[in-house]
Amino acid sequence: MASTVMHRFLPDEIATIAAGYDVGHRLQAGMTVFLEGTLGAGKTTITRGLLQALGHSAVVKSPTYTLVESYEKLLPITYHFDLYRLGDPEELEYMGIRDYFSAQSLCIVEWAERGQGYLPSPDLTIKLSPQQCEQTQQVGRHIQMLIHTESADKRFAAFGSDWII
Repeated sequence: MASTVMHRFLPDEIATIAAGYDVGHRLQAGMTVFLEGTLGAGKTTITRGLLQALGHSAVVKSPTYTLVESYEKLLPITYHFDLYRLGDPEELEYMGIRDYFSAQSLCIVEWAERGQGYLPSPDLTIKLSPQQCEQTQQVGRHIQMLIHTESADKRFAAFGSDWII
């Protein structure tokens, strides 16, 4: 399947959380989501929206030092990975990475390229980058979603009209 690509402009942090919330309602157990973007692009901010859509109301912090934050009270059980500080992809094998990715869990991965060869292919990739709106000159973020699997494509088929395909 060729990837479906959707994108839009996010003017601020609130819009980024809201976009994550919209996406989060369509996620399900067994899915893997990769988040891409430079430092400060909004990966953890969008994760906050994803987790809120799943019912999490507490603080969302980036697991930069712990590599993974578990949200076991959510359905599906959700794991948020931040692989920025990963020294070698093989370290994932030592932490039992394969045990996290199951049909019962949802995995959200920041800096997935650092775990190449040890991570499954994503169902969805969300790319965030700074952008200035041409009409208003407002500085915000550009979000691009790449839908890689048929199951994800079905979940996002009737996505909001404010997304451009």
